[in-house]
Formats: sequence, C-alpha cells, structure tokens
Amino acid sequence: MENKPIATPSRTKEILNKYGIHAKKGFGQNFMTNLSVVERMAEASHPEYPVVEIGPGIGSLTEQLAKRAPSVDAFEIDERLRPVLADTLQAYDNVTIHFQDFLEAQEEDIFGSHEKISVSANLPYYVTTPILFKLFEYGQRVPYITVMVQKEVAERFTAAPASKEYSALSVEAQYLYTVKKLFNVARTQFDPVPNVDSAVVGFSVHSDIPEDIPVQEFFAFVRDCFKQRRKTLYNNLKEIMDTDRISRILQDAGIEAGRRPQELSVNEYIQLYRSFRREG
Repeated sequence: MENKPIATPSRTKEILNKYGIHAKKGFGQNFMTNLSVVERMAEASHPEYPVVEIGPGIGSLTEQLAKRAPSVDAFEIDERLRPVLADTLQAYDNVTIHFQDFLEAQEEDIFGSHEKISVSANLPYYVTTPILFKLFEYGQRVPYITVMVQKEVAERFTAAPASKEYSALSVEAQYLYTVKKLFNVARTQFDPVPNVDSAVVGFSVHSDIPEDIPVQEFFAFVRDCFKQRRKTLYNNLKEIMDTDRISRILQDAGIEAGRRPQELSVNEYIQLYRSFRREG
C-alpha cells in the first residue's frame, strides 16, 4: 500500500485514517483521488521550472510535481498536516513544505533563489481570486500558473466579450495572461465529494504587457466600468467622473457611449484607460 501513489482512493483513505484527518471545511479541503488527474495537471504545470504549489493537502499533486520538477516549494496553511506530509513525501528530497498562509508570504519566501517559477494549485473557491491577484503582481516572474478551480470560476477567467460570464475578472486575467481551460474535473474525483465540479485552467504570461500602464490602477478602472453590468459604460463611469470628461474619453478611444461593459474587448479597455489617463 505504501508504494501506491497518494492520489488513489485506497491510499487516500489509508492516510486519512492513519492520522485521523478529516477535511476541514474552513480551508475548503477536498482531497483528490484520481491519479490520472494529478498526473495530467503536473504535466501541464510547466515542471521545467521550479514549481510553487499552494495547498498541497496530503501531497497528491505534490508527489507528481516532485517527480517532474527540479524543486517544489509547497505552502500549506493547515498545521495538522505536518506529520502527514513528512510521511507521504519523505522519498522526495526536492520538496520543501512551508507551513504558512500563502497570502501572507513575502516575495522572498515565494521565489527563494529562483528568478522565475511556475505555480500549481488546487484552489478552494474562497481564496481563488486573492491568490491569483497576488501572483499577477509578479508578472513575468511567474510565466505559468496552472490551477484547479470551481468550473464556473474557470469559465469567468476564460470568457469572451459579450458572453454572460465575461466580467472584470476576465479582462484583468486576459490582460496579463493567455488563459485556457485545459480540462474538466468531476466532483466525484474528490474525497469528500464537493457540491460543484472543477476545471483546470492554464495561464501563460504575455511577453508584451504594456509598460506604460500601472496594473493596479488599470484593474481598478476596469472594475469601475463593470460596476453594474446592466448599465452602459457611460452611466457606470458617471460615478467616478463628470459627463463632459466621459464624453471626451470615449470619443478619444473610439468607443460608443451606449455600449455595455461586457461588450468591450481587452484591447478596447486598454485604449479606454489610456484615454482616461491622458484626460488626467
């Protein structure tokens, strides 16, 4: 049994029983029990780079990353898993476990001596967005992010303009990365079984991110544009500036006042923001 991969129903059950571990709802824990899923995810995680994993759990994905990557630094918030991970990953000397909240980790903790890293994670819904936005801040230093998220969230990240899923989140992610849904994962592949299906999404950083645009300010502007989806872009912008300025900005960007926020492409948002900055 000990030689079996972690991501199998029998090995997962053995580990959980051995340590008396139960999935903690507050941490959004669901343990993967399908080996082919974690193998496929590890392969997609660009293991030619040093890999940072967020939320290793009992080590299902970590094990497969360790077999492929030069090094794996995994961040785990659940202190109960110290003896579990020391046991399940003892054969891999290229794995380092950091028992801390990734959202509180400093840049030096995340990168160590590496200039660039790939990130891989099975993310619970409640921390998906803050974790990804933390990673987005590092830009070119994180060329690849491969994450398993709730299926509906995956659809928002990959949505095209004018679709019902297209949102500020879509614009922000696609501004920095080429975003693709790689494959779906049924809820039955986890222990315990969650209430939703998941999907694995791959982010590949753009090589030509505009240098003249401050990312956080641009994202804040995009969110203002999406304040209310049913309103026109013009009416949403009235909450942050006067109407004369809005008219000048829209005219300069070549965008009609009656368009709604979900109708604009990422490039149109870039043009709109540049006009906004020129108007000062």
